Amino acid sequence: MAQPFDVCIRGAGVVGRTLALLLARDRLRVALVAGPTAPAAAAADVRAYALNAAARALLESLRGWPIDAFATAVLGMQVCGDDGGEVNFSAAAQGVPALAWIVDVPALEAQLAEAVRYQPLVEVVDAPQSAALTVICEGRASSARAEFGIDFDVTPYPQRAIAARLVCEKPHGQIARQWFANNEILAFLPLGGDQGNSVAIVWSVPQERAAQLLALSPEEFARQLGVASHNALGTLTLDSERAAWPLQLARAVRWVGTHAGKSWALAGDAAHTVHPLAGQGLNLGLADAAELAGVLHARDYWRSVGDLRLLRRYERARKAEVLSMGLATDGLQQLFARGAGPLQALRNWGMNGFEHSGPLKTWLARQAMGLRRT
Repeated sequence: MAQPFDVCIRGAGVVGRTLALLLARDRLRVALVAGPTAPAAAAADVRAYALNAAARALLESLRGWPIDAFATAVLGMQVCGDDGGEVNFSAAAQGVPALAWIVDVPALEAQLAEAVRYQPLVEVVDAPQSAALTVICEGRASSARAEFGIDFDVTPYPQRAIAARLVCEKPHGQIARQWFANNEILAFLPLGGDQGNSVAIVWSVPQERAAQLLALSPEEFARQLGVASHNALGTLTLDSERAAWPLQLARAVRWVGTHAGKSWALAGDAAHTVHPLAGQGLNLGLADAAELAGVLHARDYWRSVGDLRLLRRYERARKAEVLSMGLATDGLQQLFARGAGPLQALRNWGMNGFEHSGPLKTWLARQAMGLRRT
């Protein structure tokens, strides 16, 4: 007779696989429910994640970090406002090897899938299995969240994010660049290592503008990106298909509970989503996985992994950080969504003031890098 599962994880993305590996390290038997297999003809995934030092350390401990060719260190970050405001961050100034790493999504997922394949306590299954605890890691459109009757408060932004890959005339110099202008936010994320000249983009634009941009020819789309980026990296060439999705600020009302007599918990985008302008979405999700695994690891020997007192510790620990990040990204989005006028001058004055703020700037940079206790 097969042994029962301790935990069933619904969703085999980055957060779900990471959590499965963490729990298996504590000798828990895990059922990892994979989603439907993507059709062979599906477009390649053009996304890239900005992962901080805490996320990297976690993934490396699980043998889930991809090789250097797919994880480009960010040595600097340049953020430009819409009227001369500018903020710059430097890894050297912070005394760290990198501010973040830009990681190719397919490479990261493949590395984690390989780690799962060699973990005998994780069984990849096609359907949910009975377990003392079910963790829902299915992403923002989770069907299990709806099935369990979990309220998910969503505030949609009047924007869509467009993602693509570009080849640039000039090397990126391991600098991440971001521009705020005309109710749009454009980010260039360096790819291809220290000598690379390719970038992943995330371009958050009003919905009607997104439709227009997606309908453009590759050449015209690249030309408009050149205008929006002030030709910082010279002539641009579109090197992938374009993907787009609606943006939202969302949080589950409850992150833990019971359903049909069994306990459940949420993690990752199934529990929360924030605007991508700070690049913190996956960092938050991986921190969820680390916190939940840590709470279960520290439990008394006689407590079940489904003990609601344990799970509420996890909920309390994570809600505060996610709330503060959501408020910060929402505030920035709202601030730059305003048009020209007195507010434009004020926000750019504020950016320039922050650039010279010393300890405050250092504190914020270390928060984003996941170095909260240093």
